[in-house]
Amino acid sequence: MTSIEGEIRDGQRIRIHVPGSDRTFAPLVSNVEPNAHMTWTGGFAPVFKGVRTFELTPQAGATTFVMQEYFSGLMLPIVGRSLPDFAPVFERYATDLKREAERARA
Repeated sequence: MTSIEGEIRDGQRIRIHVPGSDRTFAPLVSNVEPNAHMTWTGGFAPVFKGVRTFELTPQAGATTFVMQEYFSGLMLPIVGRSLPDFAPVFERYATDLKREAERARA
């Protein structure tokens, strides 16, 4: 992500800008529990809906981070083909998050 605008709290919309795309995403934030999990939801159900979940699970001396994304809806077969491949962006996001978490811990 190159930038996020807005407050990350339940019921708020944020604006996300990502590298490799001219699109701006505006998901609805929900299920926020600091240092544990949150959900971002976008789209227009039942036509097309995307849900991204973030989870942090404490481990002995570390934290496991899991980010998952699910798409559904009647238009998924058509819309799904036009979505860019976000795998490299997700990998970079996870790597950057790890680096910042370790830097903050040091």
